[in-house]
Amino acid sequence: MLTYHAAFYKFEEDDGWYVVSVLDFPGVNTQGKTLREARLMVKDALKLMAESYLEEGRPLPRPNPKAFDSEARRIEQIPLGIQVHAPVPA
Repeated sequence: MLTYHAAFYKFEEDDGWYVVSVLDFPGVNTQGKTLREARLMVKDALKLMAESYLEEGRPLPRPNPKAFDSEARRIEQIPLGIQVHAPVPA
């Protein structure tokens, strides 16, 4: 299973919402009113982006275990919860 790294930010100008970016999967960004909601949202966003990549025949980015952003309030590992099926031969 692939495990990516999500950075959680909380800025005053965002009215207390958590903004989340997956550091090692470009384009996966979301937000949540609470930390719990942000965690759920980032898992869903990661899953949808990965499925989109696979449908388009694009390789998934490799997780970077050293992914880090000093501006983030916290960094969490996010396992990619999808099953990859091999194409059926014609």
